[in-house]
Amino acid sequence: MDEHPYTVVVGVSPGSASPTALRWAHEQAAQRGGRVVAVRAWRTTGPQATPSGTTAARVPSSTDTEHEAMSRLVSDVAAVLGPDHGVELRVVRGDRRRALLDAARDADLLVVDAPRSIASAPLFAHRLVYAASCPVVVMPPRISGEPRTPLERAGWAAVRAAGSAGRPGLGTPRG
Repeated sequence: MDEHPYTVVVGVSPGSASPTALRWAHEQAAQRGGRVVAVRAWRTTGPQATPSGTTAARVPSSTDTEHEAMSRLVSDVAAVLGPDHGVELRVVRGDRRRALLDAARDADLLVVDAPRSIASAPLFAHRLVYAASCPVVVMPPRISGEPRTPLERAGWAAVRAAGSAGRPGLGTPRG
């Protein structure tokens, strides 16, 4: 029988570095004598335009973009867990959802921070939960310590209002 170590895959956002998800994933793996795989998706950037409207002389290559993504992932994980973290680091070209699902195919747990974008937050986590082959833990912004911005509060109010629009008597559940 081939025994694999307990594996926790954690998505590391390029914007926030997902500190809460990284720490929690690291603790879960340590408690079970397992390993952590930190994943970040990347995409090739398009050419930048100059003020005259022409494209810049140097267009970043996919190799340059991949090296930059790995460099940033290395520094983000080290900033959160320290330099001797022992985490396996992977950068994957493409969509973040597909990158996480592929990395978690044989994992025991997938951990992500809730997306900070109001528009993608419910759909991203929802799609991960239903498509993953292992349990998924989504760290809510309140646990991550992210303050709610006025725009975010207004956005969620609009989502709640849209959900009950046209249904008299339907209110937001009190929790």
